[in-house]
Amino acid sequence: MSEPAQFSFGDPEPVALQHLADYQEILFDSMGQYYHPPVPMAALVRMSRANAHHGSCVGFKANMLGRFFKAGRHLTMQDFKGAAVDFVTTGNAYLQVFRNRLGTITRLGHLQALNMRAGPDDTYRMLTGFNRPDIEFRPGEVLHIRQYDALQQIYGVPDWLGGLQAALLNQDATLFRRRYYANGCHLGFILYTQGAHIDDVTEEEIKQKIEASKGVGNFRSMYLNLKSGGDKAVQVIPVGHEPQRDDFLRIKQVSADDVIVAHRVPPALAGVKPDNVGGFGDIEKIARIYIQNELIPLAQPFEHLNLDLPASMRLVFDWPDPLIKKSGQSLNN
Repeated sequence: MSEPAQFSFGDPEPVALQHLADYQEILFDSMGQYYHPPVPMAALVRMSRANAHHGSCVGFKANMLGRFFKAGRHLTMQDFKGAAVDFVTTGNAYLQVFRNRLGTITRLGHLQALNMRAGPDDTYRMLTGFNRPDIEFRPGEVLHIRQYDALQQIYGVPDWLGGLQAALLNQDATLFRRRYYANGCHLGFILYTQGAHIDDVTEEEIKQKIEASKGVGNFRSMYLNLKSGGDKAVQVIPVGHEPQRDDFLRIKQVSADDVIVAHRVPPALAGVKPDNVGGFGDIEKIARIYIQNELIPLAQPFEHLNLDLPASMRLVFDWPDPLIKKSGQSLNN
């Protein structure tokens, strides 16, 4: 007796990012002497490439912080921009404190948040991998800027995490449409035959032709032959429902709106094309209110470091004078 045929309609889809928002317990690694982050840092970094709007908002907020930051020898613009991108992406940023032989702080340097881990008693270490020992930092050698999280006090969590599923939905819709075109826009069906005259050799040739014509992803085709014969000897049965593909634009628009809301970036500043004739209004007023209501609070965790820095090395942001002097009036203009 021959074994029953087995069919597959597609390869398993990666779901590593689907549960990113599921909060993990803060566990202490006794071997490495550090706490595990509540959200995987590598997954947060990869998310910046999952969706055009999400990645754009991350870059925009970091660029805006860099625009008003007053760089100097104590902290270069390159190091600050790296810390700003880390802060917006992961909710954490790290600066290394360099001192001279007398113990005086001379400058600050950026440490990549992806591999930084917090340990007990204000200690930090950088994971190096590749069977190399981790880089350990002494207490007071690392300044940790973190986005406040009400569930724990060790690591920060990015405030855009609520828009994670929308970003992934936007990505899935794009990948689905790409696979649709990669398959030639016509594949994805079951070729069904009822022909007793089709021998095993011909059946195998037809099956190989069908398999050779399929593309990668959702639109796989399958050949099925029953030798019983019948009125409809050959049929093409489409897989899926064609009108569902028309939801592509609506899914892209709704999910993009959710991502922008999660970042709290005005559409006029996020590069979104307006749907109405009038546009988004006065972009200068929008930018002014955005700086006051979002950008200044975003910079406050960095300014909080000034409590531990000498006066000559404080982190300073050069906010526009009209915004500072007329902040109350700008909301009513």
